[in-house]
Amino acid sequence: MPLPDRPPAAGWVTRPVLRFERGVATQDDDRLAEEVPVAMHVDGEPFAVMMATPHDLEDFARGFALTEGKVASIDEITSIDIHDVLEGVTVDVRTVGHARRERPVEPASRTLPGRSGCGICGSRELEDVVRHPAPVGTGPSITPAAIEHALDSLRGSQPINAFTGSVHAAAWALPDGTLLSVREDVGRHNALDKLIGALLAARIDTDHGFVVLTSRASYEMVTKAAVARIAVVVAISAPTALAVHLAADCGVTLVGFARPGRFNVYTRPQRVL
Repeated sequence: MPLPDRPPAAGWVTRPVLRFERGVATQDDDRLAEEVPVAMHVDGEPFAVMMATPHDLEDFARGFALTEGKVASIDEITSIDIHDVLEGVTVDVRTVGHARRERPVEPASRTLPGRSGCGICGSRELEDVVRHPAPVGTGPSITPAAIEHALDSLRGSQPINAFTGSVHAAAWALPDGTLLSVREDVGRHNALDKLIGALLAARIDTDHGFVVLTSRASYEMVTKAAVARIAVVVAISAPTALAVHLAADCGVTLVGFARPGRFNVYTRPQRVL
């Protein structure tokens, strides 16, 4: 099932720049990725402030609420209210009753800012950081040709990065490597949360496809994927040791250093034919 059409790409602004080339200075305009504070509230209570690209924020809210354990499924979300404020953007996720949480959390227990390159800022306890998701399902069988096809398609499917050259992307690919959806953000974790939110909103079965990341595969990226029941994660850069450990623990096939003609499979290689 295809995802719904989105409005034209946004998430970037134009700023003046003085370019120097071979000793010659030229006034010009440059396109820069937007990065603003996005305050996430759940049922009116502050939860986290993330530095993010203010685009696809409803998808971000759905994915973030799920992967951070604030809801068990997006069916518990009744509404998402987004408001521009002087300091940035506020996003209030409203849930049905008292949505199940992974562990009891006091109101405003995570209110420190999360930087665009950080997936754990604001977490106060060790168990908030290193979570062990339930094992994923069977997942798809994919081929090297499918990975190659997804990588090739992704290069031309990042509109914000095409303008700015400074954002990450997370893409969803069918087992044959056909891309179904791409989401972008200055933060790699945010891009993945946006993608997960889009997939869930469109009722895409995450057991029948794989995710492609334009970043390293850190442990929190594996955790978010596993929470969303994604069984195969392909990253263009390296995994961390903890990411490999968690992937093996919850049954995720983790592929790193995915480049044209080559890649490494670190866990559950039986899914790669």
